[in-house]
Amino acid sequence: MSQTFRVLTRSFSSSAARHAAIKNVTIIGGGLMGAGIAQVAASTGHNVVLVDTSDDILKKSRANIEKSLQRVAKKKFAENPKDGEAFIADVTGRLSTQTDAAKAVKNADLVTEAIVENLDVKKQLFSSLDKAAPAHTIFTSNTSSIPIKEIAVSTSRLDKFGGLHYFNPVPMMKLLEVIRIPETSDETFNALLAFGKAMGKVTVNCKDTPGFIVNRLLVPYMMEAVRMVERGDATPQDVDTAMKLGAGYPMGPFELTDYVGLDTCKFILDGWHEKFPGHPLFEPSPLLNKYVAEGKLGNKVGEGFYKSKK
Repeated sequence: MSQTFRVLTRSFSSSAARHAAIKNVTIIGGGLMGAGIAQVAASTGHNVVLVDTSDDILKKSRANIEKSLQRVAKKKFAENPKDGEAFIADVTGRLSTQTDAAKAVKNADLVTEAIVENLDVKKQLFSSLDKAAPAHTIFTSNTSSIPIKEIAVSTSRLDKFGGLHYFNPVPMMKLLEVIRIPETSDETFNALLAFGKAMGKVTVNCKDTPGFIVNRLLVPYMMEAVRMVERGDATPQDVDTAMKLGAGYPMGPFELTDYVGLDTCKFILDGWHEKFPGHPLFEPSPLLNKYVAEGKLGNKVGEGFYKSKK
């Protein structure tokens, strides 16, 4: 192993070692977000167990992680391919998979859930994990829209419950929203902040409010753009051009809505509207509802406000 690889490995793992309280991490959900979280956690010196319902899903997740690591290695070790191979082997050596969630949390210091945005499903998961995980284990959800407290009440460890909201794609996006509920202890919250920094993320402190920080600002912004089109004030193309060239945004609100998914935006908006009826920023959008009903969900299906390649 060359000096270059040893130095880089130490840089990945040194901060994690300083916060040894969180060393073993279990990620529930092998989709895009869960796999991304698992990759970054393993790359920063943590032992990771990635959990999903079938071996086939987990094989795909692991394959996607390895492809992503190959891209990282190709960039970081352009002049030393052997070091790149050693880097990939080192990271994947800290990553295991499991279909039994109860077994996967037996040695966990931290559990992060990244499954479907359904409150009942999340509560059922954490209720079962609460019985299987050690008393010291911290529970977190990666939810982008469901109140953390509503998930946490399914457990007996509200003092050890919080939110870790990552952004897609996790290996590239630096931000991590760290959310606390009133019952979250200072020890737990500080451990989550330290873990985020050990993951190489920039952390921001959030209260358990709708959308936390980013989505609370972003979703109403996207929906106001949709309402402009509903009123006939502008076209999606003109709105996107105006915000990119006039406000310096990298993407316009309609491009962003297609990227996020129209169904995802509708799900978030509907949930907020249900909890805060009459709030003008959370009112449903007839145009958004129409597109979702027609199956125009955005980039993932090839058409939303724009037509695109899947």
